[in-house]
Amino acid sequence: MHLFITGGAGFIGSNFIRHIRAAYPDYTIVNFDKLTYAGNLDNLRDVEHRDGYSFIRGDICDRRALDEAISGADVVINFAAESHVDRSIERASDFIETNVAGTQTLLDAARAERVGRFVQISTDEVMGSCGDGEYFTEASPMQPNSPYAASKAAAEHLVRAAHITFGLDVVMTRASNNYGPYQFPEKLIPLMITNAIEDKELPVYGDGLNVRDWLHVEDCCRAIDAVMHRGRSGEVYNIGSRAEKTNLEIVDTLLRLLGKPRSLIKFVTDRLGHDRRYATDPARLENELGWHPRETFESGIEKTVRWYSDNREWVARTRSGEYLQYYQRMYGGR
Repeated sequence: MHLFITGGAGFIGSNFIRHIRAAYPDYTIVNFDKLTYAGNLDNLRDVEHRDGYSFIRGDICDRRALDEAISGADVVINFAAESHVDRSIERASDFIETNVAGTQTLLDAARAERVGRFVQISTDEVMGSCGDGEYFTEASPMQPNSPYAASKAAAEHLVRAAHITFGLDVVMTRASNNYGPYQFPEKLIPLMITNAIEDKELPVYGDGLNVRDWLHVEDCCRAIDAVMHRGRSGEVYNIGSRAEKTNLEIVDTLLRLLGKPRSLIKFVTDRLGHDRRYATDPARLENELGWHPRETFESGIEKTVRWYSDNREWVARTRSGEYLQYYQRMYGGR
């Protein structure tokens, strides 16, 4: 099978490529990535010279580049996205361009090439904030509360429209908060780990009691694999691990594992429109496709802390330049 993967140099995309190389060594992969600030070819050093893998630098908004690169693809998996809520609040137009216009351009190219299946990687954030005792299902209404979530919801509508209008074989995934190796350190867990290692303050939004369902990236990749191969056409599949934690619980766990004092915590002004709770029900994925997470939160977070502790050169290369300017904008005045 020939896979055309967009955004494969990012966090989940690079882990997915690594998963596919291990599980299906006869598959060929084209990794098409724009290499924005979060796209990092360091993430793929262990696979970049293997047979059956190739990288093309390109933008999913560029139809001409897509038409050439996508040739021969059996499946398109669209990881390409602007994905950080804070950045979407700062500059929403980038998210509309990549997540909405880019998805439509990719859909058009996929239809022209007559690919066999289009896999859209979405997020549980399209459903907004979840009340206490409630859980997101695939039938939950879309109620996005940030420009990022709104752009991903719009992309889902375009993918569904391509299925209904043109008969394109599509499946979509909505994963809860991922964590694990190779995650860009603007996100909560790698930010807190890398700051704590260096005895820097840990900036926690608001009261720290916002709740997320935490999913190890390797479990997420296995779920996307199952949906890609066996998901029902036109359907959405939630991916979650039923591991709800407040942000403060996450930070306390990381400090304990790293042997650092709680005095490093610094509460900062809350994010605008900050969703209080996400809780995702993965029952459809479990019942239809037989997927279950292999990592508990405890095992996954210990592996993650160990990875960042053992890969400080990767962290140092990643936390430079544009990232430092962004970090100062986000947290310096709070």
